Order: sequence, then C-alpha cells, then structure tokens
Amino acid sequence: MIADGLRVLFCGINPGLMSAWTGHHFARPGNRFWPALHASGFTPRRLAPAEEQELLSLGVGITNVATRATARADELTAEELVAGGRLLTAKVERRAPEWLAVLGVTAYRTAFGERHAQVGPQERMIGGTRVWVLPSPSGLNAHWTPAALAGEFGRLRQAAFGASAPPPAPPATAS
Repeated sequence: MIADGLRVLFCGINPGLMSAWTGHHFARPGNRFWPALHASGFTPRRLAPAEEQELLSLGVGITNVATRATARADELTAEELVAGGRLLTAKVERRAPEWLAVLGVTAYRTAFGERHAQVGPQERMIGGTRVWVLPSPSGLNAHWTPAALAGEFGRLRQAAFGASAPPPAPPATAS
C-alpha cells in the first residue's frame, strides 16, 4: 500500500503468516504496529489492519523489505533481506516518500549493510528520502514496551510532520 509523495512509508520486515492470509499488513492480533501508530498521533483513531488504505489519505503508506511470509522474521535469510533492501531502494527512489521508516533494526542492518545502525534517524538517504529505523512492533520484541514504542513512533511523526503534526491521541481510559 504505497503512493507517490507520502510523508512516511513504513516498511515492515516481511509479512507474517496472518498478514499473508488476510492480505493486510501487521494483521496478527499481538502486533503492536496499529496501537503504536495511533498512540503516537499518526492516526486519529486506532485502525484495524483491514482499514490500512485509510493511511494513504494521512500521507502514510506501508510496504515490506522481503516478500516471503514466515511465522517469524528470523526465518528469512540474509540474502533475502539484502535482495529486499535493493528492491526497497528502487521503490523508494521511484515513489520518493519524505521518510522511510524501517521497522526492525536487525533487519535494517542486514538489508542495508549498516552493521552499527541504531533506532532513530539515520545518516543514509535514498535519493531525497530520509531514513528512520524504528523498533519492530512484533510482540516478540517485548523489551520495547507499548509506551516506548509509541514514543519512538511519535519522534518520527514530529520529524515528518513538524508543526503540522496532530497531537498524540489521549491515553485510553478503562471502562
């Protein structure tokens, strides 16, 4: 789900089995992408994976580094990630989003040969596109709490939208 001229193109590592089955990004119920996207202010409400097309009207899109669906991202080979990085680079050069946000520092390091990359903005640019590495929102990446994940997404939102960034969503209240 991508278009020309996006503010942010989010890039997952690869489709999980649930995403491949449903045809929607980050479809596994335990994945924290959609909650983090909303909590950080990218979306006015929490979207369901089936509503991903709504992101385009917000200047946001989603793609993946690798196309092969797996139960876990660590099932991909380094060769698949490197090849995916080359294809992603061509896609970014063609579509020219302002920011590419790669979700997963280990996958980013492998796909782009940046062995020491850390979460946050990168020095690397692809054409005129700036690159930001975000933590993987997978539930397997539990050392990133939902609040910390939303905070890092929020840093990117502020960088991408600046003064025009909508305020983050208020915290959900228990009922």
